[in-house]
Amino acid sequence: MQIDLNADLGEGYGPWRMGDDEALLDVLSSANIACGFHAGDPLIMERTVRAAVARGVDIGAHVGFPDRQGFGRRVMQVERDELCAMVVYQLGALAGIARAQGARVTHMSFHGALGNMAAADAALAAPLVAAVARFDPQLTVLTSPSRALEQAAAAHGLRIAKTFLADRACDRDGLLVPRRLPGAVIHDEAQVLERVRRLLAEGVVVTHEGERLPLRPHAILVHGDTPGAVTLARAVRAAVAEAGGEVVPLSHQNAAST
Repeated sequence: MQIDLNADLGEGYGPWRMGDDEALLDVLSSANIACGFHAGDPLIMERTVRAAVARGVDIGAHVGFPDRQGFGRRVMQVERDELCAMVVYQLGALAGIARAQGARVTHMSFHGALGNMAAADAALAAPLVAAVARFDPQLTVLTSPSRALEQAAAAHGLRIAKTFLADRACDRDGLLVPRRLPGAVIHDEAQVLERVRRLLAEGVVVTHEGERLPLRPHAILVHGDTPGAVTLARAVRAAVAEAGGEVVPLSHQNAAST
């Protein structure tokens, strides 16, 4: 069993930092790096890419709404053509920084409110994923289970990689439960690890409604801004090893689907 261990990184701004990215990069196999809209700036992006390259960690673009104050978690009304241009803009920014470091962006994911909207709305997922494909048809789209994004990726020949958000509850369709609902964000480390172990052993996730949802993800995500994220990431990596699995970056996996 091969599985990627990733986190959203580079989510500071100027002198403000969020999470211990350096320590996390010692544990992860892939990083989803903020591209300057919901968080991040050119220098933070460059430093995060450099640190990832030094450790052999895959570099991914984490694109979102232009909403630093709301950390990209607020819904914004943006015309689709403009939103697609914003996606390409963010991809291009990180790709340029990665290229200057002798590396390349291997995958991308949609952040926060933008990700939730695209995952639930095929009419929005289609043009956004088309924009990704126009930018680089070799990119892997990393997403929690989403029929809309999976179908859009397949339509444009993009590789899709499903991720399990260890500390976020999902519904019976695999979509993330809104953060405002009780139990949507799981703070107890023991409960998070129980979910991870069940996933690895049984290939199922217990939904917010208490149902068993079959899931065979390519990746497990730990939120880098969560208190104790480094300790949790190490524990998740240990759980993968205990289950007989191997932590492998997305770009090196042989099981991801197209």
